[in-house]
Amino acid sequence: MSAPKDVVRRRRLRSVPVYVVLWLVAAVMVTPLLFALVSGFKTTDQLSSNTFGLPHPWVTSNYTSLLGSGPFWRAVGSSTLIAVATAVLTVGVSALAAYALARFAFRGREVLFTVFTMGLMFPFAVAILPLFILLRTVGLLDNPWGVILPQAAFGLPLTIVILRGFFREIPGELEEAAILDGCSAFGFFWRILLPLARPALGTVSVLAIVGSWNNFLLPLLVFSEPSWWTVPVGIQQFQGQYASDVARIFAYLVLAMAPALAFYAVAERQLIGGITLGATKG
Repeated sequence: MSAPKDVVRRRRLRSVPVYVVLWLVAAVMVTPLLFALVSGFKTTDQLSSNTFGLPHPWVTSNYTSLLGSGPFWRAVGSSTLIAVATAVLTVGVSALAAYALARFAFRGREVLFTVFTMGLMFPFAVAILPLFILLRTVGLLDNPWGVILPQAAFGLPLTIVILRGFFREIPGELEEAAILDGCSAFGFFWRILLPLARPALGTVSVLAIVGSWNNFLLPLLVFSEPSWWTVPVGIQQFQGQYASDVARIFAYLVLAMAPALAFYAVAERQLIGGITLGATKG
């Protein structure tokens, strides 16, 4: 009876270093968030005299004033609209392209797929100047499509690579049976393939939304009107406007991160499930 207990004890001892590392990583990641959250309840004078202590008294006006301001909610609405539109466009186009590259045999298929994968090595910053000139030429400056279309274009390579791997794992016999039952190629894609690839679609959707939400450089170049500023641009403008009020800047940072953290908390299971399923199939 003691042998199984010894085995369990040894396994627990082996897992101790892993848990220690995980707790250290969690502490390193959570500590700045907690510091920013608590600092938002202070005044700038309290931050100078009591940087790492608790607020005394707690000041809620930094958060309430921002929650009652129109510019903050306009930035959140702009970021949400652009992120959702980018995800829909990226995933929709990538799903169709990945379906053709995974399920159809045609000359030049692998060459075309290689061209898409080469897009992963193309840095976004290199294209900023020609992209800005192109958007100005076609009249997409101060237009949300001027951000949505480039973000979707740069998100296509990774999304196609991920979805193609999932689509290729769908058994060919299932497609043959669907065709025998009178299902067209698009019908198989829409009714069977997409539901089966739901974990992959959820994963790439989360990646597209988070990437769009955190994008700063492109919205900064495209939008000159405050009505279309996204959250990252709003943070930069707010920091310049209230440079002396550090506590209020911390409050803005926390409120700006809250939607992204809430979305990730909701979509975490879908994201991890898609990555796990992809690793298992790979």
